[in-house]
Amino acid sequence: MAQPTSVDGAQAAARRGTARVVAVDLGASNGRVFVAEFGEEHFEFAQVHRFWNGAISVGGHIRWDVLRLYRGILDGIRAAGRLGHLDSIGIDSWGVDYGLLDADGSLLGNPFHYRDDRTQPVVDRVVQSVGPLDLYRRSGIAVVPFNTIFQLVAGREDAQFAVARTLLLTPDLLGYWLTGSLGAEETIASTTQLLRVDGSGWDSELLSKFGIPLGLFPPIRRPGERLGPLCDEVLAETGLDYAIPFTAVGSHDTASAVMAVPALDSNFAFISSGTWSLVGVELDRPVLNEESRAAQFTNERGVDGSFLYHRNVMGLWLLQESMRTWERLGEKLSLEEVVSLAAAESPLRTVFDPDDPVFFSPGDIPARITQVCHNMGEPTAETPAQVTRAILDSLALAYRRTLRLAAELSGKRVDVIHVVGGGVYNALLCQLTSDACGLPVVAGPVEAAAIGNALVQAQAYGAVGAGRWAARVIVAERTELRVYHPSQGEAERWQAAEARVAGS
Repeated sequence: MAQPTSVDGAQAAARRGTARVVAVDLGASNGRVFVAEFGEEHFEFAQVHRFWNGAISVGGHIRWDVLRLYRGILDGIRAAGRLGHLDSIGIDSWGVDYGLLDADGSLLGNPFHYRDDRTQPVVDRVVQSVGPLDLYRRSGIAVVPFNTIFQLVAGREDAQFAVARTLLLTPDLLGYWLTGSLGAEETIASTTQLLRVDGSGWDSELLSKFGIPLGLFPPIRRPGERLGPLCDEVLAETGLDYAIPFTAVGSHDTASAVMAVPALDSNFAFISSGTWSLVGVELDRPVLNEESRAAQFTNERGVDGSFLYHRNVMGLWLLQESMRTWERLGEKLSLEEVVSLAAAESPLRTVFDPDDPVFFSPGDIPARITQVCHNMGEPTAETPAQVTRAILDSLALAYRRTLRLAAELSGKRVDVIHVVGGGVYNALLCQLTSDACGLPVVAGPVEAAAIGNALVQAQAYGAVGAGRWAARVIVAERTELRVYHPSQGEAERWQAAEARVAGS
């Protein structure tokens, strides 16, 4: 791809006294494009474009429509350009999924979706051939069936794999189309379970063991590295007449979201709440012992040299998929309506383990909850309000268990829980989380991943102070937050509910 010449964006930003950056944040159900402007005592942040994203079933497999995503990004850049000179663009997304390129740099088919079940037959074989603890210590990453390592082993016999020459994770693939530059950003690379735990490079020994060519994997990049600029065809598509650098951010959305946690000291836990809930603490070094492995905690790379020590909890996927089921059955309820109805239901009447594998695949989640609760001897949830209350109570219980374990295994003191992401809008869930955990919950910002994305770009241009703590001061001082405090006299009730789930 041809590259335009340009004036250094940092110099242009310095002349204006501000930096204006574009943050593309891709989630499992939609993509969003934001413009953030930073200056001395100045921070503005606005969404300029939103577009659909989701799984598509074709040929017996679940895939992503990655070209649709790319079109949405181009439309978002075009909208952002109407606001004035742009100094940088960065992309964050979910982890583990990837595209394969041939020798000409062309994509060899739409990427598989992490919910595709083709990895199930290989997981145990891979783990046993390396050894569970050795595999964990090599990468720090917990075994989850959709991790990239299992996707690659499951796909080694595919025709596409035979001619593939480059593997790019989702944000790196989209960045390549924007700039022609190949690389693998560190935080998203850590989700593959193929990056060495110290971040020094790809695990060549592990790749060789499973017949995966090391040459597929591009060099590692760090958040804040300036890449690009955008290529000529992208400028033509978006109507821009000047070059814009692409900046590597915390390309894993969890890394960007935790970058924007408005904490002023290190004694916090985080819940990045969306389709998934990522629940844990931020550390300076990984925890790699057998107890941590058995508890399925992962040590993903964060921004600024940190480690995000956390577990995946099934998250609001349960409610999102339930609402799709109710809509198919003619029950047209908004999220606000169903949560309001749930607030009036009896607390902790019905609880279950939201991480039960039966809930992983798309389908009739309310029916699965009914079956799981019947097997447990729990009262069944019959109405949308009861199902919603059961989901939210059960998520709060899962957060309680997970955060207690995170603190015990890491030795981390936790004084406050920061909830970021879409779950911030769910006031009932935030209050239940505070009640279940017995700790204050600070909710916000909603668009934490995009704000963290933008802050890394602004730091690369010197528009804000360096490091994650300088960024967090900006978020704490200049974004809207809400604080929830534990209700009095609730501890025994939550303890009893937890025992019901544990004893099932």
